[in-house]
Amino acid sequence: MRFALVQFDIAWEDKTANHATIERMLREATPQVTPGTFVLLPELGDTGFSMNLDRIVDDQSLNWATDLARQLKIYLQHGYATLGPDNKGRNCAAIIDPNGQVLSIYQKLHPFSYGKEALHYNGGHHLVLARCGEATVAPVICYDLRFPELWRLASLQGAEIFTIGASWPSARQHHWRALLIARAIENQAYVVAVNRVGADPHVKYAGGSIIISPKGEILAEARDRPIILSAELDLGALRTWRNEFPALRDVHRDLLGTISVQQSPDTRSPR
Repeated sequence: MRFALVQFDIAWEDKTANHATIERMLREATPQVTPGTFVLLPELGDTGFSMNLDRIVDDQSLNWATDLARQLKIYLQHGYATLGPDNKGRNCAAIIDPNGQVLSIYQKLHPFSYGKEALHYNGGHHLVLARCGEATVAPVICYDLRFPELWRLASLQGAEIFTIGASWPSARQHHWRALLIARAIENQAYVVAVNRVGADPHVKYAGGSIIISPKGEILAEARDRPIILSAELDLGALRTWRNEFPALRDVHRDLLGTISVQQSPDTRSPR
């Protein structure tokens, strides 16, 4: 299955401009993006990492994403903000199938307290697994990268590919790359991670979007300019590696705690 990451400079709180940029990049990306490709957008990908919920929360984000997935016949993971019943934000990643059907919506479990996100957003309460073609995908968002127990619990429920959308600051870029490689190796999973470039009114970003194999091999990696990064992922090789080197079977589950996992209806049982 092919995955494509849209790394770009997000226009601050301007959905119309960002939607136009994403659409242009995708339409110019043939043959990297063809029907059935899984396309991944950054965290809060059509507004930037904004705390101004009154400006960025509406129905436009998800409606646009479902229309785009349907038009291009792609799987699409889109990052956007919504409001919870407590009137605080939720930082979301929706996975949409090529028919425009929303397979799952993940809400970021770990708001970035250092960056004041936790003052405006509350965290979600469950993990999500989505069946996309033959792959079982677990979406996560930015700061979730620093919490390996989240990834481990998802892998034990059958996650084979982790898709992470981020607005990860350039000041800690070396953490981004090192932690992503570690998550791939320890969970024997593909890690597909997109970060933005450019700057918002507060922070600079260095991109570094990356696709990593279950053995920690770098399959594709971007620098600090707008680009669509893509790679074909071999699920057979992943499953063979997990069988040959069965480290996940040796995990002491009682040390991990529990959290609920929501699965799209056609997600199969763990391998």
